[in-house]
Amino acid sequence: MTTLLRPGDHGYDEARTVWNAMIDRRPAVIARCESTEDVVEAVRFARSAGLEIAVRCGGHNIAGLAVPEGGLMIDLTPMNAVRVDPERQLAWIQGGALLGELDKAAQEYGLATTAGNVSHTGVGGLTLGGGMGWLARRFGLACDNVASYELVTADGSVVRASADENPELFWGLRGGGGNFGIVTSFEFRLHQVGTRALSVEFTYPASAGFEVLRGWRELNASAPREATFTASINADSITVGYVWVGEGGYALLPAFRALGPVSDESVEETSYLALQTRDDNVQGHRYRRYWKGHYFKALPDDAIRALLRTPGVSASLQAYGGAIADVPDDDAAFSHRDTLFEFVTATRWEDPAEDETRIAELREYAATLEVYASGAYVNTLNGDPINRAFPPAKLARLTALKTAYDPANVFHLNQNIRPGEATTETAA
Repeated sequence: MTTLLRPGDHGYDEARTVWNAMIDRRPAVIARCESTEDVVEAVRFARSAGLEIAVRCGGHNIAGLAVPEGGLMIDLTPMNAVRVDPERQLAWIQGGALLGELDKAAQEYGLATTAGNVSHTGVGGLTLGGGMGWLARRFGLACDNVASYELVTADGSVVRASADENPELFWGLRGGGGNFGIVTSFEFRLHQVGTRALSVEFTYPASAGFEVLRGWRELNASAPREATFTASINADSITVGYVWVGEGGYALLPAFRALGPVSDESVEETSYLALQTRDDNVQGHRYRRYWKGHYFKALPDDAIRALLRTPGVSASLQAYGGAIADVPDDDAAFSHRDTLFEFVTATRWEDPAEDETRIAELREYAATLEVYASGAYVNTLNGDPINRAFPPAKLARLTALKTAYDPANVFHLNQNIRPGEATTETAA
């Protein structure tokens, strides 16, 4: 049964609070749904009442698109059940589940699937945009591991999409974001990975940053798929390393130690579940946040020099390739499978008086790197045009799909793909 929250109700403020503290919008109504039928009812209610619809799962979108001002927030967080079939290596996950809930259920059997890097991220938002994670180089993105979706469309219908059933919708849901409906259930393929992981980080002084990043780039070219290379660039230091899921992973250590003068190192054996929660921050929702992202198909020396000219904001790189690139580009809406590294620059602060300065500083830094970018991950778009995530042919196909399933653009509080033909009922 749906619980409805209005301004002033107990739990209302908690339900509208998301990961980015800059977001302070007040929905007219929050519908905390517990079933697919509740979601159907909420969509029909919002349309009859003329309310904008937004959908909340983990609330990690940097722009706070889950929170509509004066509209209806459909809160899926009560729908968090996960069921695992260890013999068939499948999991069924409700649309409001968090990654940590999926990880815990699957790891009981030594199983996992690609599922981000932060456990309080929503399965839905991550997967619908593609879904990077520590297992992606071995098994593909999160969306590559979905066998089927159940979703509620703009007219309140319940539809199933798989490779054999509504295959064009299945194609669009694999990376096209939340444009086509509200996914209430995912069926995921799981993989036997064991329960262990290795996390490696080497820190070097900023003065050695250029040579270290060049060497790290060359090491990545021959890295095993079990290893996901990472780099973090700060004003006074450079940290590079890798995450390895499963047993082993030590053979790369001598090459990293030889990259430059190591000022600190961390080689940590850990559990997979601990790895998945290591970047969680229990106070994370108090911070104001801003980020920008790029995809790099290559990392030339000039790009490394530009990376090192950080004005004091942090920047990170994470390796793609492997199984991500094995999937044919036309197989799913997700694009830029030839990406070598994903770049994200992010900043966080607490004082609202710093908003303008912090955002301007980060935008300026990200802009200096755009010349090296081939596009961007749809889940990191932040005021960017949608064509940064999708090339023209894919965007045309996605537009046709949007027109078929949501011609009035009811679901527009997302990284929006507008329908091809406007109607008198168009919502945005």
